[in-house]
This record gives sequence, structure tokens and C-alpha cells, in this order.
Amino acid sequence: MRIRLRGIYATALTEYFLDSGHEIVQPSPSINSRFDAELQHMPADVTVDMSRDRQGISVTGPDETTETLTTDLKELSDEIFHWPDPTPFGAIFDGVVDDTRGGAAILSLPGGNEGYLPFDAVDGYVDIGDTFRVQVIQPTPPWSDRAPLVSPDISVSKPMVTLHYGSDGISVDSDSVDATELARSTELLSTNLPEDWGVEWHTHALEAPMDARDKALSAVADLASSIGSELEQSGSSTSSTPRTVAMPFRTVWAWFGRNARFTMDTYRREVLTTMIGHHRIKAGSDNASDAVDFVERICGGPTEEFPTQAVFEQFGPREGSSVQIQHGKPNGDLYTLGEATVSSVGSDGKITVRRTMKGSGTYDALGTTRSSGDIAVTKVVEGREWYPTVYQSPDGEKKGTYVNICTPIEVFPNEIRYVDLHIDVIKRPDGTVEIVDADELSHAVESGNISESLAERAKQVASRVKKALE
Repeated sequence: MRIRLRGIYATALTEYFLDSGHEIVQPSPSINSRFDAELQHMPADVTVDMSRDRQGISVTGPDETTETLTTDLKELSDEIFHWPDPTPFGAIFDGVVDDTRGGAAILSLPGGNEGYLPFDAVDGYVDIGDTFRVQVIQPTPPWSDRAPLVSPDISVSKPMVTLHYGSDGISVDSDSVDATELARSTELLSTNLPEDWGVEWHTHALEAPMDARDKALSAVADLASSIGSELEQSGSSTSSTPRTVAMPFRTVWAWFGRNARFTMDTYRREVLTTMIGHHRIKAGSDNASDAVDFVERICGGPTEEFPTQAVFEQFGPREGSSVQIQHGKPNGDLYTLGEATVSSVGSDGKITVRRTMKGSGTYDALGTTRSSGDIAVTKVVEGREWYPTVYQSPDGEKKGTYVNICTPIEVFPNEIRYVDLHIDVIKRPDGTVEIVDADELSHAVESGNISESLAERAKQVASRVKKALE
């Protein structure tokens, strides 16, 4: 299988996938310089891109190749969670305007999904109930709160070339002399272009040999012909019911836990000097990513431990700052457990945060009364697979302790992240200790959201925590 990779995980995944017997194609200049293997500028079967928040990757391609690569990826770590995207890259829908916000129309798509269509992408006014035929150009992961970006312009794209529906001619996204020659040479290729599709070559096609260009154009032309037939058969839609017109690709999202990032450090270390926590730190912010590159350029081999104190001092969080507790779920959902204030930062990586509770009710599993103004004190340690939250009234009356069992915690500058593993441990005000929600963990294993090895680890952690609290 031929794979195109981009993002902060590219070097590690290049090493991993090469070891797995795959080919890496269309490498970035940095990847090309790091590997002895001859990496070709050939069409890719599947494309791997980093998510915008650096927390994971998308895998896009035909069903079979995407499934194969996802299966291989799962072998890397049991802390890689993955889900198919119902609105994958390249999918074409007839969407109905359901709302407007932030300079865009929010389209209702099949399956209760939404699409974000900027007003400046369409001609004329947009009203509630209008129907638009759109294509997904920027899918979003399930843990994001954004809708996928869609466009009324239909195209079929491979990393080397794009065909645009409803246009003609040949262009190159560069104005160099070589680009002009590239456009002219298109007529020398053996591939026959489908009607109603214009050609746009991408800049890196300039580096590809003629046979590679021909193969890339042939692959995208075949796909365009197939999509063109589906567009013609579907006709125009004036229905108020959203529908799927074409879905040429499958997109799968993979969300990385902390241990998965450290495993990728190991693979990257086979190629380059790689500090402990390379991918963990880079996932935090652009500034942190640049700092990692600088340190690795001037230093020798990796340190023995993750530099927790240095990372916190340089990038945060710091005492008095605000952080969000990002509570991930194995099904891809992400919940923010409110805004918390950092009350202390220890040199051992322990961070204490406080939240003031709003609203009334009862605390899950504890059964004690929740009142507005209650204080939740949470203590987390970078890399630990559990954390306690003590609930108390404003005057200090204890209402119980809830210990969350999760993937190893990652403390980023503005947020605390992990994936909840369902099973938890509670300690009630009367001192009784109990493991709860073990059945939810079993259901997650049965549904394929959590591996058996990770579930067993979660149970062992819960048992140790219970024993410590008793």
C-alpha cells in the first residue's frame, strides 16, 4: 500500500509503516532527507493527515485500504482509539440550510450531521430551508465541536492533481516556467480526461516523472468519471430532506493517548535524535513544537525521563492560570468538565485545580447532594492513569471522592486531557469504597471502542485505587 503522510507524527509513522511493509510516497522534504529508502513521488492509496489540534490523525482513502491501514495502526498501541467519519473527505451531499451563524450557513446533512458552508462560497442570499449540493473539503474529528467545512464546488483531488467539475482547461498552482511546461505536457499523457472536468496540477507534481503524473491523472480521472455518473443520476434536489449523492472515500479518525505518543517516540528514535516525550510536547502547541525541534538540534541523546517540570515552567499551566478538563470518551465524544483554576503546581508533576460547581442535583454514583457553590478539588499527575476529585461544600463539608480511571493524563498549557475508561472508584462520606461502572467498560469492549488489553489494565488500576482508599 502506498501512503502519504503529513504532520508531527509523520517521521514515526513513516518508520512504522515501512517496517510493516508499506510504501511511503510523496514525502515532504524533511521526510525525504531522513530515510535511506527511496521514497517515490507516486500516487497514494491512502492519505494520513494530522488533526488540527495535534491530538490524532485522519486516514482517508478507499474502504479496503483505509480498513487495512487502520488495522495496522491499532497494532502500534492499545491507546489508539478510532472511528469512521460519517461525513468523510470528498463526500457529496444535498444539504438543507438549518441555521446561520458566524458568517456561514449550517447545513443539515444525512444522519443528523451538519456542514459549515461559508456565505462567501455561494452566490446570492442564503435562507433557511434552501438546498445546496456540497462537498466535504475539511472533515472534523468526532472529539471536535466544529462541523465539517463544505463547499458548493465539486472536485476530485489526489495529492498531485485535482479535477474540478463544471470547468475546463489545464492549470498549475504555480506561475514558474516549469509549471507552464507541466501544463503543456498534460496533452502528451495517455490518460483521457472526462468531460466537464478541468485539470489543476499541484506544485509537487513538478518533481514527479511523466509516468507518475500519468498514473496520478489516470487514477483521479477514473474517480471523476464515476462521481460524474453519480451526479448525473442523482439529478438536482429541491427536497427538504438531506441526502447522500456520492461518497468516494472513507475517512477514519484516530485519537492518540499518551502512551501511543511515547511509543511513536521509540519509532522516531530509530531515525533521528528524539527526546523523551517528543510527540507529547509537540501536541501541546506550536511554540512547544518549535522548542522540541530546537532542543533536539543542539542536544545529544534523549534524557531518561519526561522533563515534566521544565515543560510546565516553560509552557504552563502555572499557578493561578485557568485550564479546561477535557474528558474524552472511547466513542470519540469530548466533554469539557468546566473551567478550573490551578491552585498549585508541584515539581513532581502534580497539579491541583479547583472548580466552583453550578446547578443542583446529585453527584454521580456518590448519591450525595450537589449544590451551587460546591467546590471540586481535583489533583492530577502527568502520566498517571487515574485522578481523584473531592467534592465539598463551601464550608468544607465533604460530599465524597470520585476517582476517574483513564488513559495516562496529559497536562497541556490550557487543558488537561485523557480518555475516560468508564470504570471508576468512589469513596462516600461514610468511608465506604466501591468500584462503579465496570459494566460500561465491558460494553465498550464488546462494541470495539476499547481493546481487551486496555480494559484489563483499567480494571487493575481500579483495584489498586480501591485498595489504597480502603
